[in-house]
Amino acid sequence: MMTNEWAEFKAYTEQPIYTASRKTDTTYLGRFTFDMITEFSGFGRILTIVARGYLFHDKNGVVLDNPYERIEIARNALCEWCSIPDKKKNSEPPVDFRELSADYPELVDPDGKGWYYRHIKNVIRFVKDHPDLVSKSAFKKCENISTGFTAQWKKKVRQLQVPIFALNTKGAWTLRFDDIIADALEAGALRTEEYPLPETVIKQLEATDTNGVPKDVVAELIRYYLANKQDDTEWVVLPVANFDAHFGNNNLSKKWLAMIQKSIMIRENRHGMCRYKVLI
Repeated sequence: MMTNEWAEFKAYTEQPIYTASRKTDTTYLGRFTFDMITEFSGFGRILTIVARGYLFHDKNGVVLDNPYERIEIARNALCEWCSIPDKKKNSEPPVDFRELSADYPELVDPDGKGWYYRHIKNVIRFVKDHPDLVSKSAFKKCENISTGFTAQWKKKVRQLQVPIFALNTKGAWTLRFDDIIADALEAGALRTEEYPLPETVIKQLEATDTNGVPKDVVAELIRYYLANKQDDTEWVVLPVANFDAHFGNNNLSKKWLAMIQKSIMIRENRHGMCRYKVLI
């Protein structure tokens, strides 16, 4: 479930299972969709979850004190996760962080291959080796990814390191490691348990017509809303791309969100973000 953030953290830091039982099964993508990979969407949440894991927890999920003392550790973890092999050893800013491999070998290996780089290469390899288990669309998307991924990801990793107050920046991607660390510190420790729906909400949902949207999907959206709602606002940011990855398809963003009745949930887009309010 989307409310168990520790499980999500492990999905971004442990070795994924590269398998599929049928052409519609995208287990081999892990907690990603092809849209996230090609459009670089959902990475704000992904990197913040990774940062929170190393700021606030030990390897078993136990919450630690004084996260501000581990800011450098968390930033290094982000660099390792994003690392990509680079023959130009003196490139600035760097994209190859193999020198940090002794700290967290699960995030980067001695050749500079970071967790995300290895994951994408493994996805491409799985799709090419098992054409009978993937759709034609997935096969085509992997072909496109394999031709330009390395150069595009290097560009993104450099953009992540642009100082907040830099006068001139290249590219429009405004996500930065500094912003991610700040957001992670504000968000606090990861939630390590599922958020249970109140019995009153369960009964109300059972009696509600969800207009063809699976009730377990609506329940997950309500659960996430209640778990993340702050006292000073009725709105919660909805990480649509990450929800798609959680469900293993794009049905939420492409179909279900538009179908959910306003008597259940309303949403709006502001400053490039989707936020929503649950009414039941």
